[in-house]
Amino acid sequence: MANSTSANLKLTVQATGENSGTWGQITNTNLLILEQAIGGFQSVAITTGATLTFSNGALSNGKNAVLKLTGTIGGAVNVTIPDSIEKTFIVDNATTGAYTVTFKTSSGTGVTWAAADKGTKMVYSDGTNVVDTAFTDLSSDFSPQLSADLDTNAQNIIIDNTKAILDESSNEQIKFSTTGSAVNEFTVANAATGNAPNLSATGGDSNIDLNITPKGIGRATFNGQGKIQSVAEKVTTEATAATGTINYDVLTQAVWNFTSDAAANWTLNVRGNGSTSLDSIMDTGESITIAHIVKQGSTPYYNSAFQIDGSSVTPEYQGGSAPSAGNASSLDVYTYTIIKTGSATFTVLAAQTQFA
Repeated sequence: MANSTSANLKLTVQATGENSGTWGQITNTNLLILEQAIGGFQSVAITTGATLTFSNGALSNGKNAVLKLTGTIGGAVNVTIPDSIEKTFIVDNATTGAYTVTFKTSSGTGVTWAAADKGTKMVYSDGTNVVDTAFTDLSSDFSPQLSADLDTNAQNIIIDNTKAILDESSNEQIKFSTTGSAVNEFTVANAATGNAPNLSATGGDSNIDLNITPKGIGRATFNGQGKIQSVAEKVTTEATAATGTINYDVLTQAVWNFTSDAAANWTLNVRGNGSTSLDSIMDTGESITIAHIVKQGSTPYYNSAFQIDGSSVTPEYQGGSAPSAGNASSLDVYTYTIIKTGSATFTVLAAQTQFA
């Protein structure tokens, strides 16, 4: 019976009674081919593409475990292995030139490196096509777990729009959104003993606000003591004359400035906004302070009644008496500190001050 050849590595399969005096050399060659398949490395120039060889009973470039593709390519190229070969390869695309490289079987499909991809892939041939194992892509891992700290090695972590960092129960903890052409960002800095860590707005602009936005009618809560370098309150200025019932929406401003002469005494109704009550946005034991600036003409008027969420409340005025008139040709400034003492129950401290 004559010798035969194995299907994939083309080893010489010796028949009984054959190769008298040469079987040892054939065996040694087979072992070298196995070594090449397990741990062999070879650079292959592919300037215009290449066909890897799988010679019968001999060392061949296609039998190596690791292949480094080199050379300057001037267009898309193919690196081809014979049909019917079943084998795993680690392939390093070390070519120069911005063109695709495809590692494939003669008649089947393959794995393609993009024009700018000069990376390494682990692929295998199933005898018909060459397939990417995707082992080199973290995204191919199923629920990967780290056995040590993740070091980004001076690289960034890229998170897609609307994706998040999750807790151990797969609930979102920090969610990210993408702004096109963004130039500003948060910077988080830790601190040495005796110093405070810092969350700051940084980026390409010289002067940048730092926004903290609650959801809906929620509020930003700072637990513990606070220290503020400076603060600016929202002022809404309108060419409005005070008269009738005026709805003061605290979700819109902290100061409301009327620049037209008051036309009559008015009732001030304080609320969250047209669809939100003040009661719903305050907790018992909290207070808010608002100001209402009213321009007075030669015939002055005054805030004659006060409401919260449409219900009358009698304010406690500074000095002990509620105003009974306005101040002619002046700005009357009304300030109200509203303290919630229970459900839909409020104490209001008020003052009228003339500015002329």
